[in-house]
Amino acid sequence: MRKTQGKSRASSVKAKHHSNLTFRMNVLFFSIFIVFSMLIFRLGYMQIVKGEDYVRILERTEEVPVNTSVPRGRMYDRYGRILVDNQPENAITYTKMQTTKSEDMLKIAEELAALIEQPTNRVTMRDRYDFWILKNHEEAYAKVTDEEITEINSRENITTSEANAAVDKLVRERITDEELAQLTEADLEVLAIYREMASGYNLSPQIIKSENVTDEEFARVSERLTELPGVNTTTDWKRVKLSTLSVLGRTTLPAKGIPNEKLDYYLARDYSRNDRVGESYIEAQYEELLQGQKTVVKNITNKKGQVVDTITTYEGEPGKDLVLTFDSELLAETEKIVEEELLALKAMGSSYLLDRAFLVMMDPNTGDVLSMVGKKIEKDPDTGKNVIVDYAYGSFTTAYEAGSVVKAATVLTGYNQGVISMGTTLGDEPIHLAGTPVKSSIFNRSGYISMNDLTALERSSNVYMFKIAMLINGTPYSYNMPLRLNDDTFSKMRNNYAQFGLGIKTGIDLPNEVSGVMGPSGPTYGGKTLDLAIGQYDTYTPLQLVQYISTVANGGYRIQPHVVKEVRGPSKDGQQLGPLETEIGPTILNRIDNPTEEIDYVKEGLRRVYAGSQGSARGQFANAPYTAAGKTGTAEVVYYGPLTDYYGTNTVNLTHVGFAPLENPEIAYAVVIPWATTNFNIYLPHANVIAKRSLDKYYELKEKYESTKVSESNVEQPILPAITEDKIGEDEQE
Repeated sequence: MRKTQGKSRASSVKAKHHSNLTFRMNVLFFSIFIVFSMLIFRLGYMQIVKGEDYVRILERTEEVPVNTSVPRGRMYDRYGRILVDNQPENAITYTKMQTTKSEDMLKIAEELAALIEQPTNRVTMRDRYDFWILKNHEEAYAKVTDEEITEINSRENITTSEANAAVDKLVRERITDEELAQLTEADLEVLAIYREMASGYNLSPQIIKSENVTDEEFARVSERLTELPGVNTTTDWKRVKLSTLSVLGRTTLPAKGIPNEKLDYYLARDYSRNDRVGESYIEAQYEELLQGQKTVVKNITNKKGQVVDTITTYEGEPGKDLVLTFDSELLAETEKIVEEELLALKAMGSSYLLDRAFLVMMDPNTGDVLSMVGKKIEKDPDTGKNVIVDYAYGSFTTAYEAGSVVKAATVLTGYNQGVISMGTTLGDEPIHLAGTPVKSSIFNRSGYISMNDLTALERSSNVYMFKIAMLINGTPYSYNMPLRLNDDTFSKMRNNYAQFGLGIKTGIDLPNEVSGVMGPSGPTYGGKTLDLAIGQYDTYTPLQLVQYISTVANGGYRIQPHVVKEVRGPSKDGQQLGPLETEIGPTILNRIDNPTEEIDYVKEGLRRVYAGSQGSARGQFANAPYTAAGKTGTAEVVYYGPLTDYYGTNTVNLTHVGFAPLENPEIAYAVVIPWATTNFNIYLPHANVIAKRSLDKYYELKEKYESTKVSESNVEQPILPAITEDKIGEDEQE
């Protein structure tokens, strides 16, 4: 019996143990099932739900724009003649990998220095200190004690990078002049190469040298590429101008790269630090079109971060070409005219303040700027002799008192304000106001001459314009009257002038345009309203003046001037301009309030200035074979130009505006010669002469183009050679 009980107890224990083991195994298998289910679910979630996000992240980190030195877009004149071109040149580049160390780059720089000559003029003192530290690492950091390092690291809220920078600063301060002098000329050449290599981004080619790379240097480096990891030989593009016109702008050189003040802006747009960028005027204004698109590549790396393959995902393409509004032949001819008349005027003894002259010619119906001339006399710092430089940008960045050329706007303002009407007669007589000097017209210092508005324009009556201003103020002229202004007189006159473009920006597609200077206004400035009426108070740019006379010429529409006519794709064959992508047409900014009949009536008065028996420009235009119209001007001003020793000197500005032909105007022009003379007793026709000679040249070229079938087209436009073979390299531009 006892034996039987023992067996039964043992069997029960076994069964219980087996049951527990089975339970534990089931729990284990169930746990494994749950874990694998979670893993499978997570894997499915990552692949199905998040898969596209991770692919995008991978592409974002691996696809990088590479500086393939695509050519910038060219610039042509309105007839397809090249103005700005690209010239290929040899270049040597270096691409830094993620795993590249400073020691690796230094070794490659030393090898490159034996193959090429690298200028050292860009090496700074900071570069020298850092290079000495790189070459003498242990000796350099032995200059800072462990106690000093501990003290720096213990400073409150200091980051690791800030601590390292503080240590480096101490090291540089303790490098002696004698130690720094250990760097030889050969070391400096290595340093000049190394600094360019180090300034690049990982996986993005950095130009080491692109200026004056000789064929021998190019060949020597090309032969050693397998021994120089990251180094490559390629083609870069040098910007070349075939015109001295300053508003074409300039680009930075690769040695300078992106200007510091715009670094963040351009880096955010995938530029490299040493990319050429537009630095001024058209090159800067249209940078995004001219720059072109870089090649985008995907770099495939191994576990060590080394690039093992490169796949192109987007082929780069050259920048867009710009067809400008300029007629390069008209521009060149009018530049000669302005230079000749400027030098002739400068040769006169009373013209010692004179240093500049401007001419702007524009299509009054489209706003196309056909010629923009600015010439300035400067001293050559080496020879001390006078030289003439291009100052075309001064036509919209500088402003001057314009004188009587604004009188057409004054007459139209009088009509608009209801104080005169077409044919109104007023007396020209010396104006005596209480407490102010006598004001009069140049041709009438003592008498009384009755005249209407057309005669007032023909003879350039100051007094007629004075009386318009007084009527706008609500105070008709009487002898020895006080002239106290109403609060809105200045604003009425200036608002009307602004309708023509006087005193406000024209809207030209170029940077840095100014609106001019408005003189102070108020009840005590009564006499200044009279000066404003004859253009001797507020200042206007030459470009504003041509916009103003264009508004009169085209029947009252203020057109926005522009210098870019078309945007085209790159030429496919070098024979025809590329496909048209954007055509920039006329932009009407506003229409003046005067009806057409008043504008046409004033245009007849401007015609009399040229053809009337007493017209102030009759001597130049009376026998012209075309029916032009315009207005002459002189402004008595106080000098505040670049010669500070002569501040406060009384001088004269010469001006002229006009358009042709009278019946259907196709060309408008403005001439400004500031500070022409200090002699108020001589007649100077130079502004009139510039206008007449330039208009003659316009018609002469028009006839020539018609006979030789030179024309503009927005469909197929052949590329024509430049009018000059003289080239200005980007390193020669100022």
